[in-house]
Amino acid sequence: MLDRILAIALNTYREAARARLLLGVFVLALASSAYSLVIAALSLHNEVRVVADLGAASLSLYAVIIAVVLGSTSLYRELELKTIFPILSRPVRRWEYVVAKYLGALLTVVVFVAAVFAFLGLEAGQAPWKIGAATGLLLLLLAALLVRARHLRVFVVVPWGLAAAGALWLLAEPAGADRQLVLASAVLAVCEVGIVAAVATLFASFSSPVLTATFTALVFVICRSSDTMAHLPRKVFGDGIANGGRLLAHVIPNLHVYVPARALLLGQSSGTAVWPYVAEAAAHAVLYAIALLAVSVLAFRKRDFS
Repeated sequence: MLDRILAIALNTYREAARARLLLGVFVLALASSAYSLVIAALSLHNEVRVVADLGAASLSLYAVIIAVVLGSTSLYRELELKTIFPILSRPVRRWEYVVAKYLGALLTVVVFVAAVFAFLGLEAGQAPWKIGAATGLLLLLLAALLVRARHLRVFVVVPWGLAAAGALWLLAEPAGADRQLVLASAVLAVCEVGIVAAVATLFASFSSPVLTATFTALVFVICRSSDTMAHLPRKVFGDGIANGGRLLAHVIPNLHVYVPARALLLGQSSGTAVWPYVAEAAAHAVLYAIALLAVSVLAFRKRDFS
């Protein structure tokens, strides 16, 4: 079972890594992070803060975009090219296929976040020679891996990206507390994307790519507004709408949890520690993702491909 899920998930990741649209989003994310240097240069003694805040925001935004795009097109591409039929004709259960496609999309986002996070580590104010030496060694390591593993070039980026993110995070020590802010934001962005990708998988199991992208984007906006719906003024909207908004806010995932205030991420919020908060948010993301995937499996099992 696990080998079948892993094979389909890695194939999904390979297809996503070769997609031009996602490569364009990745370049745009790097460009946005680089542009934060320009904005930081205009600030007054707040360069690191500007880079950290804009970098964390770009991580969240572009990761969600990739999740929506992958969730909307990955399954439909299999149906359009009719490659799903030889897959399901083998001893592969439909629920394994759905879970594997979701995990493949999530792996793609994790690699994307790690790569952008590593790039932000270059902008943390460390000594230029240390940054240059570390970057050179990492690029040489990547080149060696690409040459040695010709048939696995797409997959070697996964461990290399995680290693690069870890190495450059260590070099980002001069950033101080802002380094923690970017790391916590990156983890929360992955958790949020886990929910968004599960929503996209649910809609993709029975809908077209355009409708899947539209519905997923709408759900994302609604879930980001969960706190607002829970506090609708009764004098303006009435008791019925206010109670309905409060009930809906308790049912849908509150994605605003994954973009907390800066003070919380810096550990300056009284009574709330950063990493316990991140762990609790991650647990909520896992529970919501499992529930959404369960519904996706039920919908996909009843889908007729004829």
